[in-house]
Amino acid sequence: MTQRYRIGNASGFYGDRFSAVREMLTGGPLDVLTGDYLAELTMLILGRDRMKDATRGYAKTFLRQLEENLGLARDNGVKIVANAGGLNPAGLAGALRELAEKLGLDVKVAHVEGDDLVARADELGLGKPLTANAYLGAWGIAECLNAGADVVVTGRVTDASVVVGPAAAHFGWARDDFDALAGAVAAGHVIECGAQATGGNYAFFTEHSLGVPGFPIAELEADGSSVITKHPGTGGVVNTGTVTAQLLYEITGARYAGPDVTTRFDTLSLTEDGPDRVRISGVRGEAPPPTLKVALNTLGGFRNETTFVLTGLDIEAKAALVREQLEASMKDRPPADVRWTLARTDHRDADTEQTASALLHVAVKDADPKVAGRAFTGAAVELALASYPGFHVTTPPSDASPYGVYTAAHVDAGRVPHVAVLPDGMRVEIAPSTSTLDLSEVDEPALPEPLDHGPVRRVALGRLAGARSGDKGGNANVGVWVRSEAAWRWLVHRLTVAELKRLLPETAGLPVTRYLLPNLWAVNFVVEGILGEGVASQARFDPQAKALGEWLRSRELDVPEALL
Repeated sequence: MTQRYRIGNASGFYGDRFSAVREMLTGGPLDVLTGDYLAELTMLILGRDRMKDATRGYAKTFLRQLEENLGLARDNGVKIVANAGGLNPAGLAGALRELAEKLGLDVKVAHVEGDDLVARADELGLGKPLTANAYLGAWGIAECLNAGADVVVTGRVTDASVVVGPAAAHFGWARDDFDALAGAVAAGHVIECGAQATGGNYAFFTEHSLGVPGFPIAELEADGSSVITKHPGTGGVVNTGTVTAQLLYEITGARYAGPDVTTRFDTLSLTEDGPDRVRISGVRGEAPPPTLKVALNTLGGFRNETTFVLTGLDIEAKAALVREQLEASMKDRPPADVRWTLARTDHRDADTEQTASALLHVAVKDADPKVAGRAFTGAAVELALASYPGFHVTTPPSDASPYGVYTAAHVDAGRVPHVAVLPDGMRVEIAPSTSTLDLSEVDEPALPEPLDHGPVRRVALGRLAGARSGDKGGNANVGVWVRSEAAWRWLVHRLTVAELKRLLPETAGLPVTRYLLPNLWAVNFVVEGILGEGVASQARFDPQAKALGEWLRSRELDVPEALL
């Protein structure tokens, strides 16, 4: 057993940099290479693929990546663990065996299954979804690796499990080694989104020479501590800021629940460990909850959209005219849902036509594809010679496209099969955790003393604070952090729920909860319902809330000059 176990990541989503697998295998030493290919939207996409061809349902990109790199991984002694199996991990495992045979490689392939609950959805009270997948944990992966697998593919496991499983197998952790498991979850949570840990999507990107950032590595230790780093000579940066940003990504409060352990994010510490090296230590873990989260995707209907370009004078009047005309033309059978958005991208006395123009966007949804299809876009284009001066649209008439609805449910862990299918075909049932603890909120920590400051200056919040935001179903989370204790003492008293709603008026009528993470000098907000029925429903201009944090950073407020 080596002192440090190096686990790298080569994919943060289905569609990430294709060359990352080769870059990670050639850039320096690794013990395990992982990849996260699944997101809420991806499961819907794979579900539609499976409807067309029952042999599909997995991430085809992963297979092509290994066609180029499986021999390289074998030569370097690097294990590969990825959730690219999607809805059909057995199918992907079979395709990998065929690939290895074609390449003349002796590679042992295993897979983990049991997460797909769609056939039992009615029995489990989950309705009739297109996809229904429970978030499994790490122990099936560990079982496969202990049986000698070189490649392990899974369906829907938690994002961090592809890191926790290899670490647990290597270090021989027990099911109740909760602190060590929690440390691995923290490391896995940091690296599972790829280059977001190495400077990608980083609020303070102007402070660094980003280039094309390399992918991250977690150097795990036997107690679950880790160092986050990257291969030498690759682009990007790893510092406490990039790691903090990723720790805050798509979480809620101090307790981060998983199928194997509940990780206490309020216990971890970050310290610089040299250039491009950040140590995560002190992570405490608790028993997991007795239920597993289940991601449900259903087909919600059909959607369509068009965008009118409004140029020059009388923008508001032009928008009112075309809206009145289009709604009148659809009055006999209007779509079930019609949403108008006017983006005032126009500038006064502009020196280009584009900067003189605003965009009026209309999106519709309906159960009938004809109503949301050409009946809608055709009616819009028919106004071309009968509406506002300068009429034009950004796209031609189009048919409607199906959209999905995401919801989350929970089922008793004992009702979800978790099966490791070993390289020799042997099936091993993985039992759920025997020690569980119902999830609850931690007591809110005491607030620090308010900052005794002098003069203030009105500036954008982002002059002082970083942010990272994202989606969880129909909710969004916005993590905000600062980089000094003094700034933390100001932020925690100033950036309240009421202040967030003032700064982001779109959140004003929605439930918002604030969570404090003093060890990271951070606050995390969960905004319920801002994304409607999830990313696939396209309910919002920014459907995954990826830029919600940057909008918040751009808002101006009074900041103590001493902090600037």
